Amino acid sequence: MLVPTIANDRRVQALIDRLRGGGGVVSVSGLWGSSAPMLAALAGTRAGRRILYVTAHLEEADEALEDIELFSGASCTLFPAWETVPGEGAAAGEIEAERVRVCTVLAHAAAGVPSAVVCPIPALMQPVPTKEALEANTLHLAVGGCRAPEELTAWLVDHGFERLELVESPGDCARRGDIVDIFAPGETLPIRVEFGDERIESVRRFDPSTQRSVSSLDEVSLAAPAHTPPADRRAVADFLSYLPADTLIVLDGPAEIQEIGRTYYERIGGADRLWDVTTVLRRVAEFDQMHLGRFGGAVTSTEKAFAFEVHSVTRFEGQGGQVVAELCRLCDEHTVVVVCDNEGERRRLTELVIEQAGSLPVSLSVPLGLLHRGFEWVSTRTIVVGHHEVFQRHLPRRRIRKVHAATALEAWTDLKSGDLVVHVVHGIARFKGLQTLRKGESEKKEEFLTLEFADRAVMHVPTSQIDLVQKYVGAAAHRPTLSKLGGTRWRKTTERVEDAVTDLAESMLQLQAARATHPGMAYPADTEWQREFEASFVYEETEDQISAAEEIKTDLTRAVPMDRLLCGDVGYGKTELAMRAAFKVVE
Repeated sequence: MLVPTIANDRRVQALIDRLRGGGGVVSVSGLWGSSAPMLAALAGTRAGRRILYVTAHLEEADEALEDIELFSGASCTLFPAWETVPGEGAAAGEIEAERVRVCTVLAHAAAGVPSAVVCPIPALMQPVPTKEALEANTLHLAVGGCRAPEELTAWLVDHGFERLELVESPGDCARRGDIVDIFAPGETLPIRVEFGDERIESVRRFDPSTQRSVSSLDEVSLAAPAHTPPADRRAVADFLSYLPADTLIVLDGPAEIQEIGRTYYERIGGADRLWDVTTVLRRVAEFDQMHLGRFGGAVTSTEKAFAFEVHSVTRFEGQGGQVVAELCRLCDEHTVVVVCDNEGERRRLTELVIEQAGSLPVSLSVPLGLLHRGFEWVSTRTIVVGHHEVFQRHLPRRRIRKVHAATALEAWTDLKSGDLVVHVVHGIARFKGLQTLRKGESEKKEEFLTLEFADRAVMHVPTSQIDLVQKYVGAAAHRPTLSKLGGTRWRKTTERVEDAVTDLAESMLQLQAARATHPGMAYPADTEWQREFEASFVYEETEDQISAAEEIKTDLTRAVPMDRLLCGDVGYGKTELAMRAAFKVVE
């Protein structure tokens, strides 16, 4: 998200020119809020430098990452730190996996190398594996490569992967005939390797929830599950050894970084577990640096020191219309950027401003994104602020990684020989186990589910068609009769079910038709009171909340009785939507 008035500021241009030339340390002072990450993002994109952005605190690193992504629009990544002793504490395994993943990406200069890495100072003080140790623990796969599935499976197990029937979480692996699934630590999706004649035919990422392929890969490097870094200093290195020599290291508050690093080192008491902060900063001195400070003196610039006048944004007071009126007044004298978290916020804010001012001011822009702390860039009379700051709301907590729904196939891991199953075409059968059989006339082998029907008739269903078979679920006291292959009973049963479903659908349509012809109350469009009421809720809406709210309002504006079921997990905002609908009706 480029802010042209700031990006074209004369002093900003001079700073970028200085960084483009490289060499030494550049100090920047007078920054406030998210202006520091913004300046780092500008430096990286305009000067063509890969950056390492270092903060004092862990939560500051999370916020800086999102701000840099907003302003640069480029791929960025977080190099996380353990909060206490390396390898211990909550989510220790996930943190270690992510640290190793970042090192692997940088070591192999693979596709998708981030333009910016953000980390707190404890992350730099905590050791990482040497490049040699990392390479020994890294799996390289390429289409066309010669490697037998047995050899690959043995490597995975020897290097700490847990072999299961199906992969579900990082650290799992599975083999089914000529297919090997690998869910590497630090990855968001597992990969599926398919073999043919001991050569790799394909490598694909897939969704463990659906088992469907997401993308194809020509090659991939995966890190094995990591363990606590060894105490032997010869087997570990510092993270800076993985960075290219031309990396620009940005220190957000050098004095505070040094103080927090010293405090952390003393608290852990780990000369054998950590690099001390003095050693880390001595290594940092080998790179070009930009030091960012919140406070500064006169707004001047020299070859190695740049000072800007950046102020915090005055707190918006009042509710609804008062806040919008204050925003409109600012637009008369400033360029104003209000960053909205989603399309619903942007649309609602635009409507409020137009209703207040008659039209959208030329000096106001409303982009989408996530900005943590607003600021005023005084020299260009520019205000950048988040929607949550304007309306005094709380930002939602975001998940670091996507959480996959439980796979629909996981019931197969619980199936035992003799369990009843249902084939969608042929009916009820008994599961007799899994067998590896030759596929057709080819030499290729595949796993099959063996199903026994009535009269001991047997059918083999390939695992690629596993969606045709489900575990039987019925009344506990009732033992169903096995279906006959080629018989008519299962077909007649499904026909009766189809007739019953048709009858149910018909009765539902009749009920809907009766409701549609019954007179109801058509409520008017939202009023200022309604918008103020909705703005008073402190949490940002989710995308699903916004969608459901729009559908509810559409229902309420129609002159027919409303009938809508709202479903959602605890804490996801069902009550808030009900309150909004109730307020609209009462008003």
